[in-house]
Amino acid sequence: MGRLKNKVVLITGATSGIGEAAALRFVNEGAKVFLTGRREDVLSLLTEKLGKESADFLAGDISKENVNREIVEACLKKFGRLDVTLLNAGTEGAAAPIPDYPIEAFDELMAINVRGVFLGLKYSIPAMTQSGGSIVITSSIAGLKARGLGNSAYVASKHAEIGLMRTAAMENARNGIRVNCVLPGPTETRMMRAIESNRSPGAPEKAKEEVMAGLPIGRYGTVEEVTNLILFLASDESSVCTGGVYTADGGLSAY
Repeated sequence: MGRLKNKVVLITGATSGIGEAAALRFVNEGAKVFLTGRREDVLSLLTEKLGKESADFLAGDISKENVNREIVEACLKKFGRLDVTLLNAGTEGAAAPIPDYPIEAFDELMAINVRGVFLGLKYSIPAMTQSGGSIVITSSIAGLKARGLGNSAYVASKHAEIGLMRTAAMENARNGIRVNCVLPGPTETRMMRAIESNRSPGAPEKAKEEVMAGLPIGRYGTVEEVTNLILFLASDESSVCTGGVYTADGGLSAY
């Protein structure tokens, strides 16, 4: 308890999965959280659950520059500071070989996964410069490995997130701002359900069996397990960690 006591945390993609789990865990660890995502109704319910003294939200599309600026401004207005940013929003996109991949789908995925992270860094960093803090980017094992077929845009975006992280870490190390990436492997989330459906239309359970067969631990991770790692990087326990790529992938990156 209390590993984030008196810390203010901004979380993107907070409406489900890892983002929602992180919000719940962080408040339990003493943090105040400012949440964002596209679904205002879900954010409102989560804020009520967390308690309005500990949480607030602003719905919006993080691929838009004005939304990122407004989110940080609203967080500072509500809580007076920003100590941790979890850039968690992302999408899996379409599934198709490169020659058949729709340009519009490619651009939409890049806008969310890459432009959204860039803008999150652009507006979070100035808010953290005076006091320092931690920025954690939820990337993916796809940032290291091009696993599966038909996911070129997703794989490219996750590699790009790692590049943004490393650049931001080097630019801000002397400012006391740490920047790291967490790379989940297959995890029990809505996104993984969508990936399974893309890989095996009409029989997603078959895709899940195939994925699990290739996992050294023989199972998917949970959002709580991924959040454990994010919590470490968000907290002062990881004060010497910056510019790092941390996997939570059940051993998938070992081979």
